[in-house]
Amino acid sequence: MQNRTVILLVLLASVFWQQPSPVAGESQTADPQSTQGTNAHSHDMSTMTQDQSADGSAAMGAMHSMEGQMDMGPHMKMTDLRPARTGDAERAQAVVDSARKVAAHYLDYRSALSDGFEIFHPEVPQKIYHFVNRAYAREAAVSFNAEHPTALLYEKHGDGYNLVGIMYTAPKNFSEEQLDQRIPLSIAQWHEHVNFCAPPPDRRSEILATNSQFGLKGSITTRQACDAVGGTFHPVVFNWMIHVYPFEKDQKSIWSIERQHDDS
Repeated sequence: MQNRTVILLVLLASVFWQQPSPVAGESQTADPQSTQGTNAHSHDMSTMTQDQSADGSAAMGAMHSMEGQMDMGPHMKMTDLRPARTGDAERAQAVVDSARKVAAHYLDYRSALSDGFEIFHPEVPQKIYHFVNRAYAREAAVSFNAEHPTALLYEKHGDGYNLVGIMYTAPKNFSEEQLDQRIPLSIAQWHEHVNFCAPPPDRRSEILATNSQFGLKGSITTRQACDAVGGTFHPVVFNWMIHVYPFEKDQKSIWSIERQHDDS
């Protein structure tokens, strides 16, 4: 079972967050304030390539870490909540309206499957099952369409699945200004996973251990400490991500950060 779980985590990571860099169609101007999120840490994007083979253990460990409660700490970077600007509420509501339209269409998980969404390893018990659309994941790397989410989030119930949320992604090198263009940061917070120390090959099993030095719950949070144990340090792993809970009624619940952490 553990081997199958590891396979699942790597596959999920490769689809959700190993997206190419943005191209024409959205601004790529760097935002000097983009590293000043709630739990921001400096990061060099050049150290993370789009080749998932660069460090499979990074993908495996990070996805494993996200199975449980995500703590706000040295491994999590959040965008700041900004002061509201004219039009923000309307832009955010437009995303929610689109998410609700998507949700209504995919209440029956079989509709998602018929439209190209794929369940990754449904035989492996999970809290939230990600139904991923590869084409939409690629689209999210270059443009934003709220009716084309990267993933649909389902809970398993008996022999079927109940839809609970919608997941959108954006390239990991996006500035906060670029994220704000997609969903206003006065309403919602995107998160990104940072300061990841991947273990050396002969210690990869340790990333699954309780109180590990490695991974997104590991005690190592700096390149120096990671180098000292022979690990590979990644300032940023995966792309920006955000969950929307379209069946909720109030804004706090629709964009719930706490629930996003749980469901990651």
